[in-house]
Amino acid sequence: MSSRKFTTAVRRKRGESKSQSKEGVLVVERRKYPRISVELPLDYSLVDSKESHGGLVANISEGGLLVYLPEALKLGTLIKIEVLFVKGLELNSIKAIAKVVWSDLPPKEIWGEFRYGLEFQSFPKGNLQKLKRLLKEVGETHS
Repeated sequence: MSSRKFTTAVRRKRGESKSQSKEGVLVVERRKYPRISVELPLDYSLVDSKESHGGLVANISEGGLLVYLPEALKLGTLIKIEVLFVKGLELNSIKAIAKVVWSDLPPKEIWGEFRYGLEFQSFPKGNLQKLKRLLKEVGETHS
């Protein structure tokens, strides 16, 4: 439904004419899983490599995450990731295999960072549950 049709439908439901109502912008989230803004360190490596690199997670959901990485990667690249976080006094991590599904910014010259959207492909046993618990806890503190 276009925003004009939605606005008209809302006016009709309220019984308002066009001159009586105020128009606004309605943003509808189309993602399957809501994103939660975070700043968490990330270790990653290409699936077929032992060499590990560091990055930063900017937001995360059950479906994927937005990351800043120091190197250029091609769309479709599979990487092993480990998101690090502190729970209580313990350092914890969530491990997964993720695929690069988009990139949209050239590297920042100062930091040499590339921005990517990663989609989770698989988790070792127990890691999806860890992710769900982390999302719930972080979501509650941001509410």
